[in-house]
This record gives sequence, structure tokens and C-alpha cells, in this order.
Amino acid sequence: MTIDLKVSGGVVRGGTEADLAVFRGIPYAAPPQRFGAPQPVPPWDGVREATRFGPPPPQSSAFGMDALTEEGDDWLTVNVWSPDLSGGLPVMVWIQGGAYTFGMSSLPEYDGSILARGGVVVVTFNYRVGLEGFGYLEGTPSNRGLLDQVAALEWVQTNISAFGGDPGRVTLFGQSAGGGSVAALLAMPRAAGLFHRAIAQSMPGTYFTPELAADITRACAAELGLQPAELPAVESRLLPAAGDALTAKMGQFADRWGQAAYALIPFAPVVDGDVLPTTPWRGLSGAVELLVGHTRHEQRLLTALSGMLGTITEAQATEAARVFGPDPRRYVESFPDPEELYEVVRSDWLFRMPSLKLAEAQLEVGGPAFLYELTWAAPGMGGMLGACHGLDVPLVFGNLTAGQPAMLIGDPTPDAVALSEQMRTAWTAFATNGDPGWPPYATGSTRLFDVESTVAAYPEQVSRQIWRDPPSVLDLA
Repeated sequence: MTIDLKVSGGVVRGGTEADLAVFRGIPYAAPPQRFGAPQPVPPWDGVREATRFGPPPPQSSAFGMDALTEEGDDWLTVNVWSPDLSGGLPVMVWIQGGAYTFGMSSLPEYDGSILARGGVVVVTFNYRVGLEGFGYLEGTPSNRGLLDQVAALEWVQTNISAFGGDPGRVTLFGQSAGGGSVAALLAMPRAAGLFHRAIAQSMPGTYFTPELAADITRACAAELGLQPAELPAVESRLLPAAGDALTAKMGQFADRWGQAAYALIPFAPVVDGDVLPTTPWRGLSGAVELLVGHTRHEQRLLTALSGMLGTITEAQATEAARVFGPDPRRYVESFPDPEELYEVVRSDWLFRMPSLKLAEAQLEVGGPAFLYELTWAAPGMGGMLGACHGLDVPLVFGNLTAGQPAMLIGDPTPDAVALSEQMRTAWTAFATNGDPGWPPYATGSTRLFDVESTVAAYPEQVSRQIWRDPPSVLDLA
């Protein structure tokens, strides 16, 4: 059955899938001007079909994402799954990850059907990534990817009532770069009032100074034989290749770009004093309720993808502690096994301690915070990856057999199904009433998600003691 609804711009036609109303590819902003801020949707005549995902923005070649791109520049679209169009349901708006260089809402792991059946309206959307979204050029607005996210949230405020959602109960949730985006939006004045609760899953602690971001953008342009000011004239599909080429040799820039180069991170939100005035750890107001956490073995997947899992030498582990640890000696003394040291220090720097420090920053400004850690060692990939980065995505969405992250789980066991139900129940409960089902972090409590989930003190105490301060903004070395 088809369903017609009036939204900003005109009438859209979606349909029913099983017991849900589903709409895909609705524009929330106009096709973007190159390196420009998002603009309002131009109105259309008649009925616009909303049964297919919109084309993704230009993508890095990582994980084959570039092969999924399509013709067209109408990238800025939203998708909605609703169990009841009659109104009043809490809304969950997802921001996907992808290292700020790739990611699209059409990936099967982000299908909102199972989550929506828990009694929430689920919204996913595309935003610009890579040079298009986060390259830093004079004369253009910075953080265009974040500005796209603000535009999507504004669309939700204006239109979600038509889909049965309550614009006064919007929960923003995201993982990895999506979690970093959630955290950034908490510190952005332009996003104030657009959402009321936030879930940051494995947020990276990478935020750049304008100087570092400009220097990396300059190097990306050089890969194309151009000056930065010439980038807006380049075909958008050519830009990700420049970012990929630079990423492959970022290690050569370690003396200039420091940790960003060591970690092969060319793009991140820029603390520009305008769009993003300060880091999330310094910019929280406490007005938005927060649920934040990470997985236990964040780095293990990244080490496996680099081909280094099981081969870490003492020299490599010590170097990781020197580069990424605020107290290298303490790390080395606390984790004598090189494989564990390498994993812990890099997990801490990129995901675990940024997430913990966000919860602590929320308490410092008097806001409610809930903390979790996913400790379940997934059986997929031979069980070698433990509770690695990305494992939370299929568990939260319930898509245990769809998309690349499902490989981490393998054939879903009863334990995996039950854990997924646990996490979905917690996420939707938090979106509904602000209570995920365990005591707030102010009591010292952390939810440990496993086959037998428990509530305990935060378990990574050595790391916590080492990281007395939140991460610094990454700058030129």
C-alpha cells in the first residue's frame, strides 16, 4: 500500500513494509553547492516517490564504498521508518560512522525496521564526508558535514509529526564518526534545541585545529596537482581518491601532523570557533540527556584490518604508548604483553577515553549521564576480534545477518539474539523516557553488556587513572 504525506518541499509517496510505514530518499536540503552550506529544499510539483534511498555522497574506496556510489548530487536525503503515523512516538535519528571519509544511510546494517518495531520512529540520513564534508578551505564554511547534520535535524523538527513522531522527544544516536558527530553537535550552538537526548557509541576523540585541517587539505589538493582554492571546481567523484592517496602515505607526515598522521586520520570536525566553538568535553551545557559508551576491544578490528593482529612487537607497542599515551611509562608497566599494550593504548586514545571523558564532562555541568561498555566477545571471524569496534551496530539495530558488521557476529546464536534485544530495549527506553535501565553514572555505575549483563564500577580503571584530562585538539606538531 502506498502512503502520501506532506513535508517541506511537497508531497512524498512511501509505502508499507510489513507493519511499518517506510519512506526513503526524501530531500532535507537542496543538492549542495560545492563546498557550500546546505540550503533549503526547493519545492516540487506533484508527488515525489520516496521508495528508494537517495544517492550517497562521494565515498572513499575503503571497504569498497566507492563502488556503491550513484549518479546525481541529490545526496542530502532522509529515510523514515514509523510503526504508527497517528503521532506521539519518540524519535531516534541515526548518524552513521565511517572515519568522516565514507558512510551512507542505504547500507543494510542501518535498516531501521527492527528498531522501529520497538515503538520509535527511526530516521537515517546522508551527510557529506571526506573533502566535501570536512576539508578546510578559506572562503568556504567549515564542518559542512556537521552543518548537513544540523539541516537534517531541522527537517526532523519541522516534519516528523507527519510520520507519527514527537518533535519534543528526539534522540540523536551514532557510532564511531557518527558518535563523534553526536558529541560535536552537543557543543554546537546551531544544534541547540534540535534534539533532547543523545547516544554516543564509541566516539573518536579526534577534533582538528584549523591549522592542521588546512594543512591536510592542502596536501590533498596537491595529490591532484592543485591548490586548495581550486578544489571546488573539481568533479566531486575525484575528491575521495585524493584523500585515499594521502591517507596511504600519511605516515610520512608524522613530524608535521603528529597523532593524526600516526593514526592515518585525514579528516575530523574542526574546532573553528564558529560552527564548532570548542571540543565536546568543554562545550556541554548539560541540557541534553546523555548515554555514552564503548566496546572493550575497540582497536582489535583496526589492527586486524592492517594485517598486524598477532604480530605486534615490543618496539611497536612501546612506540604506540609513546605516541598516544599521556603517560607512556605507566602504560608499559601496566600492560607488559606487547599485543595487549598496543590494543589498550590505541583503544584508549581513539575511542575509550574520549567516551569516558564525555560522561565525566556531562556530570561536571550537572547533566544526566549513563555509561556502558560492550564486553561480549563475538564468535564471528573465528572469535579473534572480541568485543571490537563496530560490534555494537548490528546489536543496536538488530540486523544480525545484514551488512558488513554482521560478519563480526557470524551465524546468530541465541546469545547474540538476546544481547541484541537487551541493547535495543535499553536504547529505545532511553529515547522514550530517559532511563536505559541501569543507574546513572553519577552513582559510579556502568552497564557491562554481555551474555550475562551486569552493573558494576567502570572496569578500565588503569586507563582511567592514566587519562586525567580529556583529549587535546589535534594540531600541527
